[in-house]
Amino acid sequence: MYYKRLRPAIAMIELIFALVIMGIALMSAPMLITVSTQSIEVSLQQESLNEASSRVNMLLTYPWDQNDINDSCIPPVLTVTNGDTQLNMITSTARRVGVPLTTNSRTFKCGDQILPATLAVDGNDDIDDFVGTTTLNAPGGGSGGVDYIEQTTVNIVTTVTYGRDDANYDAGGITFVPGNGTASTNIKNVNVVLTSTSSENELKDKQITFSAFSCNIGGIEYVSREI
Repeated sequence: MYYKRLRPAIAMIELIFALVIMGIALMSAPMLITVSTQSIEVSLQQESLNEASSRVNMLLTYPWDQNDINDSCIPPVLTVTNGDTQLNMITSTARRVGVPLTTNSRTFKCGDQILPATLAVDGNDDIDDFVGTTTLNAPGGGSGGVDYIEQTTVNIVTTVTYGRDDANYDAGGITFVPGNGTASTNIKNVNVVLTSTSSENELKDKQITFSAFSCNIGGIEYVSREI
């Protein structure tokens, strides 16, 4: 007796399913590419924002003024020429109104000196000395480091100016309006502006500003006691 041997083969229904799945995969490819591109653009924007934000935070850790930097005394409150009169020094105490005489901090004197405020790039590592333009910085890589995709199209511009100092401290509420003073005041405005010439949609023609301020309040004294 002769037996016909059957060989396994692909059924028509299986072939149709395979073709449908391949078609769906091919149709999804452009969408996946678009999503991937958008993800890269968002990453570019985030790394730029993080760099600018980090610069603001770094600036606020530095002394308010070059005359704050003096190892011989607690950093003093500095005299200004256009500040709020309510914050001026009381001549008899060398302190502001409300500062107790028992504390050596928050005074206007460093030894016998009464020092003025300045706003200048002088290399003394105060917040004024970081004015300028930088590109993206990679940890350990310096300016334009290889850890960043957009190395040359993103600029971070830092400016430090005197701010308006005309709040009414006797009022029940205080409204502070940032702005540039015409002379030295008790507030320094810090502006870090991120600009981009990148062709990426998330960065193209963008200008993002981070603003902060630092005040002329002098240093602090840690209270200690002998045991």
